[in-house]
Amino acid sequence: MHAMQYEFTLPADYDTGVIHARAARVGPLLDDWPGLGFKAVLLRERGVHGSSVNQYAPFYLWNTMEGMNAFLWGDGFQRLSDDFGRPAVRQWTGLAYEEGVAAGSPALFAVRRREPVPEEAALSEVARETVAEAGRLAREEGAVLAAAAVDTSRWESVHFSLWAHDTPKADGDLFQVLHLSAPGRTALPAGRQW
Repeated sequence: MHAMQYEFTLPADYDTGVIHARAARVGPLLDDWPGLGFKAVLLRERGVHGSSVNQYAPFYLWNTMEGMNAFLWGDGFQRLSDDFGRPAVRQWTGLAYEEGVAAGSPALFAVRRREPVPEEAALSEVARETVAEAGRLAREEGAVLAAAAVDTSRWESVHFSLWAHDTPKADGDLFQVLHLSAPGRTALPAGRQW
């Protein structure tokens, strides 16, 4: 399991209707993408749900490296780069995945929290706590799913969760989910990833 995200912080006066229209137009193109667990098309809008920025930031959880590479080196990512410029793509190795108590509900909101892994921390303890947090989030009311991953080049963990309502019990950046492609979600391995 591999997590991936890129983000575009847009001008304060940007017409976010452009992103809504893009999500409706191109979001379904990954609805049957081989190797994709899910892709959440995410948007934060300035002044909405406490956001101070406009930000377009799709988040992916991949079942296979082949699927991820086919996307990154293919026409889909090229079209995105042509439209917005080529973004830096953040990648994290999966640590945990859990379906939430509201797994059958539509995902309306997402929360992403990135945090550094303290240099003095015991890595096994950090991993244990990270996995436990994914499980805790998945058990909260309204949780559709929860995942945790780590970028060992930066020693940064990421917690990602999808929610059926706008009052999630998770800390981090709150995004609207404009589209969810989930062709391989049921194939994502549950629990700890080692």
